[in-house]
Amino acid sequence: MPFLVYKSKPFARFARKARIADADLWKTAWLANEGSIDADLGGGVIKQRIARAGEGKSGGSVILFKKDHRAVYVFGFEKKDVANIDRRELEAFRDLADLILGYSEAEMAKRVEDGALLRIGVPEGDEDDQEI
Repeated sequence: MPFLVYKSKPFARFARKARIADADLWKTAWLANEGSIDADLGGGVIKQRIARAGEGKSGGSVILFKKDHRAVYVFGFEKKDVANIDRRELEAFRDLADLILGYSEAEMAKRVEDGALLRIGVPEGDEDDQEI
């Protein structure tokens, strides 16, 4: 089964405003899958900095993550705007992870079809990395 990467609609808006390319999102998720995780918050939730072309790692993201299976970007932030995620927010992210990471492939396809999630394709040249 390939490692699949998605972003929520709100995260897509953040990424567009922050000028973060899908290729950078995919590579960040792939690095997490390879074990390079900035912060494991438990319950299928990780916090990961995103490297942007020519700008380094200035922003961050909350990803619902299951190794060798799926990564779903749900929240993005600029370091200057968000210092930490509070306990209440973390619990909400863990509840969401429990739900979304438990979805079948058919349920994920439905979320993509209805526009709640957008699939991030494997960047050109990285196709060999998509199979685990």
